[in-house]
Amino acid sequence: MGDSFAPLAHPAFRWLLTARATTMAGSAMAQIALVFAVRDVTESITTLGVVVAARSIANVVFLLWGGVVADRLPRQYVLVGSSAVSMASQALLAVLVLTGTVSIPAFVVLAAVNGMSTAFSFPASAALVPQTVPAELRQRANALLRLALNSSMIAGASLGGLLIAFAGPGWGLVVDALSFGLAALAFSFVRVPAARVAAEHKPGVLSELRLGWTEFVSRTWVWGVVVAFFFVNAAYAGGTMVLGPVIADTVIGRETWGLVLSAQTAGMLAGAFVAMRIRARRLLLFGVAFVMGFAGLPLALALHPEPWLLMVASFVCGACMQQFGVAWETSLQHHVPGERLARVYSYDMLGSLAAVPLAQLVVGPVSSAAGITATLLGCAAIPALATVAMVASPSVRSVENAPAVQAVR
Repeated sequence: MGDSFAPLAHPAFRWLLTARATTMAGSAMAQIALVFAVRDVTESITTLGVVVAARSIANVVFLLWGGVVADRLPRQYVLVGSSAVSMASQALLAVLVLTGTVSIPAFVVLAAVNGMSTAFSFPASAALVPQTVPAELRQRANALLRLALNSSMIAGASLGGLLIAFAGPGWGLVVDALSFGLAALAFSFVRVPAARVAAEHKPGVLSELRLGWTEFVSRTWVWGVVVAFFFVNAAYAGGTMVLGPVIADTVIGRETWGLVLSAQTAGMLAGAFVAMRIRARRLLLFGVAFVMGFAGLPLALALHPEPWLLMVASFVCGACMQQFGVAWETSLQHHVPGERLARVYSYDMLGSLAAVPLAQLVVGPVSSAAGITATLLGCAAIPALATVAMVASPSVRSVENAPAVQAVR
């Protein structure tokens, strides 16, 4: 197992992992705190949805711009700035909640600010990984990051539940603000080679976006997988995250559904350990084959929603998520030029995020018309068909687990 942790020998990677794990723990806590803080002001589910949607919309709107900035500027400093903005917004929200002066407009505005700052941090943090370790360690670095992030998410959610129960949601937001401050400090210690961009060659933002788009569509396997995941993520968001709780309320109970989701997180942790050890020449092909595992949970919900089967299916789904995720990120880092990697990540994330609110909006009417069981079967069929399409793609099958280009930032 020693070789699996080889990326930790590189100080820049250690600081990056520390910063991202810290923000993940704080954010997991904040997700719980925000819901209860809003509920303390209003019991309207619609209003809660507006607050959550404000963050998602701001994230989508600024995502492409975040990719441009992360390719133009030193990425570690983009992350310092993003973390500082998130710290300020969460600290202000915490003060308003603790003093009892918070309002719904304040929730909406500050949630949007937090979504905007995240739009800058994701492309920068993902594209920074290959700058912190040698090319041969990228796969293990991605697996270690996923292991750390999932562990932090579990710890943050658990501690957040206890803190909010005993001290109130405002203090959960305080801890989240502190986590962003600590992350900003850790990001500032990431030392990677400085960018070297000719002073006379600085294209405008629209030109940068066009270059990123050109890079994104120039590889069939990149846009093909993103298109497939537009539908996979829609099926997961609608089937598992919306209809799953409905089944929980009517069949298995809310407590059992919590165990089902915990089993998925456990599967993600186990999957990260497996991904560290995989040595596949066609890593992307290996990864997309595991997308078939996403079909198990909606299939079990539709046909046999017994707790033990749901937990097994959820565990397998989490493990499969990690195999695909590590393979996908490593393949992008190997084959996309480093100076355009953040923009490609931003187009990738935009293609994935766009499906989620759409699915959440339409799954209710569709399930009312077709029935919950039929809708869940459709949600199981989508990842299965997407897997067949990706595995059948010559472009996907041709991608090798070896660097085609070297990052320049």
